[in-house]
Amino acid sequence: MSCSFSKQEQVLQLFKGLTNQISPKFERCTGISSSRYELLYQLYNTEEINQSTLQKAVNIDGAAITRHLKQLETSGMVTRRRNPEDNRVIFVSLTEEGRKKIVEYRKENMGFVKQMLHDFTPEEVDALSDMLNRMQTNISEY
Repeated sequence: MSCSFSKQEQVLQLFKGLTNQISPKFERCTGISSSRYELLYQLYNTEEINQSTLQKAVNIDGAAITRHLKQLETSGMVTRRRNPEDNRVIFVSLTEEGRKKIVEYRKENMGFVKQMLHDFTPEEVDALSDMLNRMQTNISEY
């Protein structure tokens, strides 16, 4: 008995394969994991943010964000402070070192993305972006 994937199933398998390839190559190229890059990028766009709000923005679990932020804090890229009015709330902000680093990481990220989309036309990039956004919407509604 043979088993063959439908075109839709092949798309999913291609996405899984791309995800498995992108993460380690992104990290080698930029020098930082994609999760930490996303955290720093979110922080770059705000003065200070509540840790739980940041967690929701980057869509990672509570233990992972705490682990990432502790390591980023140790490396001098972020600071965390407790809300004096509610000790359970932690505010996170980017340090000057973190601001410098995210600019460097962004340059490396742009090179990575440029290579990944090497022979795509601007129209193809727009179409791909639209399709991926629709897929993300469909998944979030599932």
